[in-house]
Amino acid sequence: MSKPLLHHAVDSPYRAPYDGSFRIAKAPTLVSDKKRSKIEREQNLTELVAEISQLQHVLHADNRYSLLLIFQAMDAAGKDSTIRAVLTGVDPAGCTVHAFKRPSEEELAHDFLWRTAWRLPSRGQIGVFNRSYYEEVLVTRVNPALLAAQNLPYDLPLAKLWKQRYRSIRDHEQHLAASGTVVLKFWLNVSHEEQRERFLARLEQPEKNWKFESGDLGVREHWDDYHRAYEDAINATSREWAPWYAIPADSKSTMRVIVADIIVRTLRSLDLRYPALSAEEQAQLGQWRKQLGAE
Repeated sequence: MSKPLLHHAVDSPYRAPYDGSFRIAKAPTLVSDKKRSKIEREQNLTELVAEISQLQHVLHADNRYSLLLIFQAMDAAGKDSTIRAVLTGVDPAGCTVHAFKRPSEEELAHDFLWRTAWRLPSRGQIGVFNRSYYEEVLVTRVNPALLAAQNLPYDLPLAKLWKQRYRSIRDHEQHLAASGTVVLKFWLNVSHEEQRERFLARLEQPEKNWKFESGDLGVREHWDDYHRAYEDAINATSREWAPWYAIPADSKSTMRVIVADIIVRTLRSLDLRYPALSAEEQAQLGQWRKQLGAE
């Protein structure tokens, strides 16, 4: 049986391999960009964002593909600001952003993929998940007591449960890819020290106090546990049709350029095109122009 035609991920030094060899310890949180100043990076981002906006119009007109962008990260890595920066100027009618927080009672009454499945982008649309179904192999893995609220019918050993969920995610993403949804997953890789500095900034600047929660410190205490969960999830689910990109996040300006560049190159690779007029419509163009000009 032949395999379905799937999108091929664009290359990047930050793309996680597909063979399970990704190691967080070797993934940079900061990359040197001596050739460009921060102002030059911001100008580069402006150019990339303008191209994303233009490509989104063709994506909408082409109406064969959708693009799903998934952002995962430790707190204070810059998910919200990166989504805003990269998608500024994109037609709001062609882009939807969903931020997933603690599941509601209704969501807990369904399988763990349900709450995101009905928010997937339709053809011609860009959809953004700020956190996603991956929370169920990240936060829930570090805090397995959360499983009690899910009322699962089978009492599986935890190691087996996570493997089962990885398999469900792989199957889900392969199905999306085969149906025309291009899936890009970004893990914003912030360092322990940079996160501390950003937390301190939230405490010291009154306008940012609201961003800080006492639970942030508890998550920080489980830094190594979360990193193990991220590493396992990335290794289990980074595939050609749904790649993970581990983006250095200590410099926000560099991070945003890297993310925007991957999105642009991915959209370019789809061979998007405006629909062609039929021969009959082509023949009528002159008549339509004449009719409008006579009004």
